[in-house]
Amino acid sequence: MTAYIIRRLLYALPILIGVNALTFVLFFVVNSPDDMARMHLGSKRVTDAAIQSWKQDHGYDRPLLVNTAQQGAAVFTDTILFEKSIRLFLFDFGQSDSGRDIGHDISQRMWPSLAIAVPTLLIGLAVNITFALLLAFFRATYLDFWGVVLCVAMMSISGLFYIIGGQFLVGKVLNLVPISGYDTGVNAWKFIVLPMIVGVVGGIGSGTRWYRTLFLEEVHRDYVRSARAKGVSEHLVLFRHVLRNALIPILTGVVVVLPLLFIGSLLTESFFGIPGLGSYTIDAINSQDFAIVRAMVFLGAVLYILGLLLTDISYTIADPRVRLD
Repeated sequence: MTAYIIRRLLYALPILIGVNALTFVLFFVVNSPDDMARMHLGSKRVTDAAIQSWKQDHGYDRPLLVNTAQQGAAVFTDTILFEKSIRLFLFDFGQSDSGRDIGHDISQRMWPSLAIAVPTLLIGLAVNITFALLLAFFRATYLDFWGVVLCVAMMSISGLFYIIGGQFLVGKVLNLVPISGYDTGVNAWKFIVLPMIVGVVGGIGSGTRWYRTLFLEEVHRDYVRSARAKGVSEHLVLFRHVLRNALIPILTGVVVVLPLLFIGSLLTESFFGIPGLGSYTIDAINSQDFAIVRAMVFLGAVLYILGLLLTDISYTIADPRVRLD
């Protein structure tokens, strides 16, 4: 197991290097520091002196790859490549273009994102699996048919409808919780409930339909026929055999999503005014703060690779027949 984890981590290194290199090309070759300066200064007639001043203030006045004006290691370290890209491998995200510490912002904003995403994932998983097992139990009946129709209808509705509709119904008409905003401590639950409900309801259609498909595939396997032949009741067959053998594809979907919980939901946090990493990224894009965008792209790649590694490890827990050598 240890050798496998080390090998997978070594495999991940070229992927991170590729993501970092592509990000560097997009931000500093295709979109040069001069272009970034013009966008931030926001004027059609920007003087060269103003551009140079902005680049110097934000650390973009160095050479891209090699600094021939320096000596020793500074030839490669006193460059934009090292300061803005290579240091990301040490999780040194540096300063944003507005002068804020990106690492500190991430450490503060990750908690609101997790406070919403984790309950939404756990409750949504329980609800979707329960509904899917119910449809699988009543398969080929009117309940199953209309349940699938409802799931397809819910999948066809935009996520914005659930957000705006939830804010209007729960927040404005019923006036149960605030429409947007966030608070720390015990009062945070008032601002978490509505985004959590919207997230769970919005995912019922796709989640239930996906899990139903997995369960129906297992229902027709030989081991299920054998269990029925031995007199095992249908609900025990579903919960004790079908659900357990469907855990591997379920874990594949769940564990891969775990890194995204850290990043947060871009739409949900923006519409509900949650100061998480999702809204942090959207605000950075709107304000053209490319330092934050680069950091979030790199962090997302790291978390996604860790999610894939956790997926492989979780297979051995769900199915002892799987061995990682």
